[in-house]
Amino acid sequence: MIKLGINIDHVATLRQARKEEFPSVIGAAAACEKAGADGITVHLREDRRHIQDRDVYGLRESLRTKLNLEMAASPEIVRIALDVKPDYVCLVPEKRQELTTEGGLDVDGQKKKLAGIVERLRASGIMVSMFIDPDIKQVGACAQIKADCVELHTGRYAEFYKKFGKSSKEFKGEFKRITEASKKAVDSGLILNAGHGLDYDNVGPVCQIKKMNEFNIGFSIIARAVFTGLENAVVEMKNLIKQNEK
Repeated sequence: MIKLGINIDHVATLRQARKEEFPSVIGAAAACEKAGADGITVHLREDRRHIQDRDVYGLRESLRTKLNLEMAASPEIVRIALDVKPDYVCLVPEKRQELTTEGGLDVDGQKKKLAGIVERLRASGIMVSMFIDPDIKQVGACAQIKADCVELHTGRYAEFYKKFGKSSKEFKGEFKRITEASKKAVDSGLILNAGHGLDYDNVGPVCQIKKMNEFNIGFSIIARAVFTGLENAVVEMKNLIKQNEK
């Protein structure tokens, strides 16, 4: 069964808009877990635009499921990860001016640097995932640096689904890239995850990919929760994934 990790960054975005103590990131995580989430994902960005250090430490203490920490491969954030010891980290590219993570990490072009970080994290008992574009070369590089997992960037998949439709050649071409990268990952012994832009309309096709382990979904669920409540939004996504799995 495909697992569902909930990214709760945007709960912190709302809180930081007024620099209040609410809405509570810890409370949001608890609601997601109650609704059946398999894990909680947060991105501790270098500019601390939403998630704060105290959130990460608080979640480590309070979660009953697993904590997945998205992070840049920077010395400061690596030090925090080694101190917090989340269950997983997912190394992502990060630019100050972006609204959200744009594109995957160039693992193939940074193998020496990233291999050292992966080694330190794994030695501390933390599983390491790499957020990459669905590219066979990048998947191969992840295996070479001994990462545990890949999380395939589904941003273009989501964009093409919305812009062209699932019957279009553009969408089919991107979906083929994802399926080929997925097979390469599984054949390389990597755990297969996916995320970015997945929502209640487009999640169906990726549920059909063999050996898919987990989706990490944030914005669409938090946005749905404005109207339905957080627990209901999580349950609805869990049911959609279950219905569409092979």
